[in-house]
Parts: sequence; C-alpha cells; structure tokens
Amino acid sequence: MRQMEETQVVSRPERFDDFYRREFKLVVGLAYALSGSRNSAEDLAQEAFMAAHREWDKLQTYDNPGAWVRRVVANKAVSGFRRSATEMRALAKLAVHRLEPLSEMEPDDAEFWGHVRDLPKRQSQAIALFYLEDRPVAEIARILGCTESTAKVHLHKGRTNLAAKLGVEA
Repeated sequence: MRQMEETQVVSRPERFDDFYRREFKLVVGLAYALSGSRNSAEDLAQEAFMAAHREWDKLQTYDNPGAWVRRVVANKAVSGFRRSATEMRALAKLAVHRLEPLSEMEPDDAEFWGHVRDLPKRQSQAIALFYLEDRPVAEIARILGCTESTAKVHLHKGRTNLAAKLGVEA
C-alpha cells in the first residue's frame, strides 16, 4: 500500500509568477545584449513573458520554458532590428528627395502661431488646417473626425480666442 502511494506522487507544475520572478532579470540581460538598449530590453522581455503567460498551460509542461521565452526575445530582437534598418533606409531615401528646408518664421509669425498652439487642441487644429493649409471646412471636419458644424464651431471659437489673445476685434 505504501509503495502505491509513492508512485502516485506527481510534482506540481510551476506557477507562472514563480517562473517570472526567477527568469525575468536573466531574460532582460539577454534582451539588452541583443538590442543594446535598456528600454528596448525591458520591452522585449515583457512582450516575451506576456506571450508565455498566454501559453502557460502548455509551457509549464516543457522541460525548459525559459528557453521558449528566450527564443521569443531573440526573434523579437531580430524583428526589431530589421524594422529599424528598414525605417533607416526609408528615411535615407526621403532625405535624398527632401525639399528645400523650411525658412525660419518671422518673429510676428512665430508669436502668432505660438498663440495658436496655446488654444484648445481642436481650435488650434482647425485654425492651422484652415489658414495654413487652406482646407475647406468639410475637409477639416473629415480630418478632425467631426461634423462640419462642429468644425465651424472650432474655427469660430478659435478665431474669437485668438483675437482676444492678440488684442484685436473678432
């Protein structure tokens, strides 16, 4: 009878929390070595552990779930490197075709647009789209994701607030 009880003893699967606490620092170290950035390393490790948490019912049966997490980190680091390289190539191509640099604003213009930026967000967006890009109200409404009448209200309030800031009549 005693021998039968011993054969029925099954080790309990590890809890994810214990696994996370044991492995996190080591996985961040690997991610740092692969990415070269502390912030990226923590992000990569968190993403890998989130994936492990989602799959924990299956992973906890593996002989080494830490290896699975490390493979996820390695794959994500390579993907991030490829994405960065692609972005850098795209930016380099854009730099070759760059238009003339923007000229500096006149002091009065800079002060005016500073006041525009101080307006509530939607009012400043409506003012900039209307006056800087010469967009019609219907297009401003589409860009801002609102009705035309709401876009008109933002323009009107923006003009009124801007006039008060500049000390002129609306």
